[in-house]
This record gives sequence, structure tokens and C-alpha cells, in this order.
Amino acid sequence: MSANQLGKLIVITGPSGVGKGTLVNLLLQAHPHLKLSISATTRQPRPGEVAGVNYFFLSKKDFEAAILNRELLEWAEYAGNYYGTPKAPVIEQINSGNYIILEIELEGARSIANIFPEAKRVFILPPSIDELEARIRDRGTNSEESIAKRLSIAKKEIAASNEFDFQIVNDDLDNAIAQLETVIFKD
Repeated sequence: MSANQLGKLIVITGPSGVGKGTLVNLLLQAHPHLKLSISATTRQPRPGEVAGVNYFFLSKKDFEAAILNRELLEWAEYAGNYYGTPKAPVIEQINSGNYIILEIELEGARSIANIFPEAKRVFILPPSIDELEARIRDRGTNSEESIAKRLSIAKKEIAASNEFDFQIVNDDLDNAIAQLETVIFKD
């Protein structure tokens, strides 16, 4: 791809626990030329997460300053924490002709549709709500209250899946990856 050709923005969303991170990591391993936008969040890092690699971990005060200074492409509050996409790196990657993936939650994905209507927007669905609950529990990082809240939010998010250009059920990793590759690389 020549430097004067614009890249693509691929937005991937779905409920917490659906496997978005796993799918994106497998895509990045298979296609090193894909770039991942690093989101900012006010939530605490999970075990193994690295600041500046997995997320930019910000204080609530710093995140609110970024909102006021219009430094975020989109942002939303989810499960008591802020999440958002720093604007400058995304614009720079697209203008450089790169394919950049945004792995974000529903409200952020909706915002992106207004800013980048040409973005390919993909909703990842669980095989079932029961399977989604099992995946969230298997993480071992959420309290019962948190699990209940995430499942309640997930049901509302799943109801919005038809707003997206593509829906992929993550019931088989190889199949889900193949479908994502088709979405990303077809013109």
C-alpha cells in the first residue's frame, strides 16, 4: 500500500467476555501489518496488562482533562470506569495508509460511526448468554456483583448488534478469525 493511500479503520465491539481481545490478538499475530489502537481507561490493570501496551491507564482527573481538551476520538463510561480512544495516533495511522483496529465498547463504536462512516464495524456475539457468563466467570477476576452487572449490560449490547455492518458469533476461534479476515481484507 502506498503512503498516499488512506488506511482503514476496523471497529470491533461486543459484550464483555465475548473474546474480543483473544480474536484481536490472534489477528495481530497472523497479520503483523495490522495496527491496534491502544485505548485509555480509568480501570485498574488486570494481571499481566502493561501500561502503554494494553491500555493507557489514566486517573479519572487526567481522563476528564483529555475529554475537555478533545484529545479522544470517542469515550464512554462502562461499569464505573471511563474508556476512550486517543485521537492523534488513530488519525496518524490511517493517514499513513495503515489498517488500524479499535477494540471498543458499544457506545464508543456508535460514536465512531458518526465520525468515520467508512469504518468497517464488527459486532462479536457469544454463542449464548450462558456461554458468555461461563467465560466471564472463568476469568476469575470479577465479583458476583460485577458479573451480574456485565451480563445485564451484555444483554442490552447484544440487542444492538444489528446496528453493525457485520456480526460474527465467536463459537469457534478458527471460524471467527476467518470471518474477521474476510471482513477486514475484502474491499
